[in-house]
Amino acid sequence: MTSDTMKGEKILIDTSVWIDYFKKRDSSIGDVVDAVLIKKDVYIPKVVIAELIQGAKSEKEIAVIEEFLDAFYIIDNKGDTWIKAGKFSFSMKRQGKTINLTDCYIAIMALDNDCEIFSLDKHFIEIKNFINIKLFDFQKK
Repeated sequence: MTSDTMKGEKILIDTSVWIDYFKKRDSSIGDVVDAVLIKKDVYIPKVVIAELIQGAKSEKEIAVIEEFLDAFYIIDNKGDTWIKAGKFSFSMKRQGKTINLTDCYIAIMALDNDCEIFSLDKHFIEIKNFINIKLFDFQKK
């Protein structure tokens, strides 16, 4: 995608949302994702892609995942992103809260790219208590 095609608002969609979307477990989430795909620029960290591929049940599912990636902005480490994520995780742990490193990384990626986070995982609410991430309130959409 080029900057000419950007819609303006940026959203990072987490693995939990994509899993729900693909499995159609919750049609209301599917409706929200469909609306987001029309209205916002969707960013996906490569680690989310890796998580989706890891959870695939077949080569066909992997092919579907790989095909749908062309429609989104794929983002990755900017040199110090993993260091920032590690330091952030360390800081949270020192304050008594342990969140897995991948989710700390996703939070840092969202901050670095000025994206809202669309996730079904409640621990991003806890992360928000430590850093100023923006969370997409899908229940209001």
